[in-house]
Order: sequence, then C-alpha cells, then structure tokens
Amino acid sequence: MMSSSSSRPSSGFGAFCMASFLLSVAYGSTFLLALLVKSFGGNEHDAGQVIATAMFSTLVAVIGSGHMMNRWGAARCVAFAAVCLACASLGFALVKGLGVALLLCGLLLGLGWGIFYTLGPIMVAAMIEPARRTHCFALLSGSMLTGIGSGPIAGKLAGYFGLPIQTAFFCAATTAILGGLYFWHLGTRDEVGTANRQAFKISAASAVQVLRSRSVFSILMVGLGGAIFGGLGSFQTSYAASLGLDYSLFFLCFMGAAIACRLLIAGWVVKRNPFAASSVLTTLMLLAVLGFGQWVHDSLSYGAMAALLGIGYGLNYSVINGLAANEAPPGLTAQALLLFSLAYFLGVFGFPFVAGKLIADGGVHGMLFSTGLIAGLVWIISIGRWLSSLAPASVRET
Repeated sequence: MMSSSSSRPSSGFGAFCMASFLLSVAYGSTFLLALLVKSFGGNEHDAGQVIATAMFSTLVAVIGSGHMMNRWGAARCVAFAAVCLACASLGFALVKGLGVALLLCGLLLGLGWGIFYTLGPIMVAAMIEPARRTHCFALLSGSMLTGIGSGPIAGKLAGYFGLPIQTAFFCAATTAILGGLYFWHLGTRDEVGTANRQAFKISAASAVQVLRSRSVFSILMVGLGGAIFGGLGSFQTSYAASLGLDYSLFFLCFMGAAIACRLLIAGWVVKRNPFAASSVLTTLMLLAVLGFGQWVHDSLSYGAMAALLGIGYGLNYSVINGLAANEAPPGLTAQALLLFSLAYFLGVFGFPFVAGKLIADGGVHGMLFSTGLIAGLVWIISIGRWLSSLAPASVRET
C-alpha cells in the first residue's frame, strides 16, 4: 500500500496542500471572534469561552477519528470535517448575539478542525516514505498556516470595503466547501481509500507506549507551542488595538514568513540535525514572544516580530511533527500523530480561555507574560533534547 501511494505526491500532493489551505481558512477566521463578540457587546473572556468549547468537541474528534477512518476512509472523514467547518463558519456569520448558538458553532468548529488536523498528517504519512516525511509535513503545515493567516486578512479586507465582519465567515464557509469537495473526490479513488483505511485505533496501552517513547517530547512541545499560537492569534486584534496598530499586519507578515521559509529553506532545514534545528527555531520563537511584550512600538517592529514568530513556530512545528512520527514505537506512528494532534488542540483551544480572562481582567500584558513563560519552557525542552543528542556522539568519539 505504501509503495503505491508514495509515487503520487509529485502529482497529487500539490492538490492535497491546496485543499488543506482551503479548509484552514475556516479555522483562521476564528481569530476574528474577538471582534465578532465585541460587536455583540462581549469581551475577550466571552470570545475565549467560545474557543474553549471547541476543545471539548476536538477531544471527541481526535479520539474518534481513528474509528471513523477505519470505517469510511480518511478522505471521506475529512470531507465530513469540511461540512462541519462550513456549518460553523455559516453559524458565526448568521448568529445575532452571545448565547448558546455561538457556543454550538464553537463545538462544530472543534469537531471539523479536529478530524481534519488529525487525519491530514496521517494521510501524508501513509503516502510518503519516512525519509521525505519531514519535508512534506513542512509543505503541508505551510499550506495550512497560509490558510489560517488568510482568514483574518479576509476580515480586514471586508472592513476596508465597508462590509461587516461576518463577510469573512461567509468566505470561510465557501472555502471549506471547496476543500471538502476535493477530499470527497479523493475518497472515491479505490487505491487512495484503501491505502488510508489501515488499522488505526488508539487505546490506553498504545497511548502509554507512545508516551514512554521519545515521541513524548515532541507531543509536549506541540501542546505548549499550540498554546502560544492560540493565545497570540486569537487575541491579536486586541493586542494590536492596544498599541494603535493594524492586526492584519501580524497575519500578513506571519504568513509571508511561513511561506517564504517553506519555499526557500524548508528543504535545507529538514536535512539538518532535527534537534539542533528545533533549538534554533524555538530560540527565534522565544525572541518573538518576548518582542511582542518589550520591543513592539510601531508597525515595523510589529511586522518583524510577526515574521520571526512565523519562521520559528512555523518551521519548528514541521520538525517536531516529523520527530513525533519517526521516534514513535514500531507500528504506532499513526497513534503518535494522533496524540500529537491531541496535545496541539489542548493548547490551541484551551489556552485562549485563560488568555481571554487575563486580558479581560488586566489587559494584554498578563497574556503576554504567561505566553512568554510557555515559550521559555519550550526552549528549555528543545535545548535539553539537543544537548542529550550530542552526548552519545561525544561518548563514541572518546
């Protein structure tokens, strides 16, 4: 199965990434939730609650996605996820105020994004041989980050033309439907459906095996990194407003840096020692987070910190994604990637609830301080892994 699929990426992997971009716009539009909620008379805490509800449905989606994939195939499951994302986006666009309807949209968002984000890398792992996985993960995550950044930019464009913020959510629903059509078509191909309908279930025993392996460090790092990205992304509109800056500049520079890195240096980075590469990239991420709190005073410094975060976070994600897959116990690669996705969602959907409360109670500085602590912890783990990887080499030389 692997050999038949591994020859496809050169022709079909580009379309796969484009469809992933289209689905990611729906999640990216949720970074406009703070603005939407404020238009209803709410605050960042209310927006954080909506985002946090997505965490619960995401947990269900991640745990149940393996069973769904075994029954229907990965591609059709992702097509179903696209329907959930489209419905969530339409709901955000049509809801008239704070309340249960907004929370239900959050639940749909978590369900759709959880299934897609979990099964996408697993589909790539089934298509690509281990030696090329890190590079392809970089291309996939680059496509997704581009889509995520495009969602808030659509909101800015809507405002520029005098349209309501809801316009961005209508656009997100449209892109989700288009991306879903691709994955549904992909699921009709027998060879692809068969290749991705491998035995894949998560159990307590397999989870313990993965968490006892070296994959656990990548899983922990992605959860902490997700908290950084979720906190900064979800409330970038509030942060920019506090400094009199344009929030779209953050997403433009973040997205531009992420795209440029994947086009120009991703192939070079994945050929380096992954532990050394991760250490350098987490250092850049830490500097960016500290920069948002200390060094941003104008548009130039704002864009520079956003680009630095795009390089550090964006590239490091693909590096540790590859490490999580390659360091998993034999036969448990899919389970390791599932736990990797689960940790990411706990961070990216869970931390905004805390960050929103910090902003509502004391302004953006509390959120930035907590985010800086998390970035420091990620940096310590990464440096520790790199130093540990050097120790066996030193022993062999002596």
